[in-house]
This record gives sequence, structure tokens and C-alpha cells, in this order.
Amino acid sequence: MRVLITGSSSGIGKGIAEKFLKEGHQVIGFDRNEASISHPMYEHFQLDIRDKESYPELAPVEILINNAGVQNEHDIDINLKGTIYITEHYGIQPQIRSILMIGSASGHTGSEFPEYAASKGGVLSYTKNVALRIAPFGAVCNSLDFGGVTTELNRPVMEDEKLWNQIMELTPLRRWMSVEETADWAYFMTVTNRFCTGQNILIDGLEAGNCNFIWPE
Repeated sequence: MRVLITGSSSGIGKGIAEKFLKEGHQVIGFDRNEASISHPMYEHFQLDIRDKESYPELAPVEILINNAGVQNEHDIDINLKGTIYITEHYGIQPQIRSILMIGSASGHTGSEFPEYAASKGGVLSYTKNVALRIAPFGAVCNSLDFGGVTTELNRPVMEDEKLWNQIMELTPLRRWMSVEETADWAYFMTVTNRFCTGQNILIDGLEAGNCNFIWPE
């Protein structure tokens, strides 16, 4: 299948792209940075997803994975608006099989930077909107809303022993996801899954559900 992945030059997006290539699919990557993948089945376009005028004309894609995102003053424009622009341009098409949004646990809990949490909350709602609109094509749309993932972006807390211990105290599984695990989830939800749709799937090691029942002994 032909797969379009945004934010494919590093982190989760790169891991997902490599998974699909390993499984024999043709992958198109969009990223503001240069390509970091060299593979005969990979085609890269260096662009900013906010700039609709820069979108290349592509043959129809069957799977769209919206992964591109930031944690800065451009959260709303990139994480939310950029995701909408890409989806409306490449995803709302009769040939589409699956659209996947990479959301965030913060979209469920609100516990991060204000604009970031708001942008991801918007992605969760937009997921349901898209699922309804592409259902007549027999296609599905879901979001995977990860908690902590061991990427370069998260090194500032991963390498700070005090902060890391605090995070682990909040995470019942006492670890974060690997990039490879996120890629496995993305592959399952877009290739194997054909009936689950319109869902915001929280995958955070139970961090958001961590609570203590208080009662007399």
C-alpha cells in the first residue's frame, strides 16, 4: 500500500516509516527536515505542513498517518491546523483505507503546556469528525494518544535522574514506550484493524489512571 507519514525524519514518525518499509509498503514522508531514511520504497518531501501551497501532487494514498508535531509557540498551527490541512487534502478521498492521528495523553488529561494540550485535544475531536466522514468509503480513523516515549525530544527528562524518578512514580508500569512499540501500534491500527474507528486510544502505561483508593484499614 501507499502510505503518507508526516514528521518522518525523526522520533515516532521515523520509527513508523521504517516499520511500514520493513513490511513492504511504499512510504512517502513529509518533514521540515531533510530525509533521514534511505530506502528504494521511500520518497521524501521537505516541507512545512502549514504551507498548503507547498503540498506536492501525489498519486492516491491508502493510509495517512498524521505524526508531525511540536511543543512550542506554533502548537495550534502545526499540531492541529496542519493535521487538518493534510487530512483534508490527502485523506478525505474514496481510495483511503485508514487515517491515523498521533495524539497525546495530554489531550485527555490537559497536563502539559496550555497550547500543546489544547492542540492535541483538538486532534482527538477531529479524529471523530474524520471517522464519520470516511466511514462511507469503508475506511477507519483513530488516534493513538501516547504518554511517555523514549525519543530524542524527551532526553532532557530521561537523563535527569530526579525528574525521571518522579515520572516513574506516576507511571504504574515504571517505564516508557519505545519508538518500536509506537510503530507496532500504528501498523496494527491502520493495516490489521478494519472495524475500530472514531476512537482515541490512550496508551500511557496507566499514568493517567494512576490513583490511590483511600479507606480505613
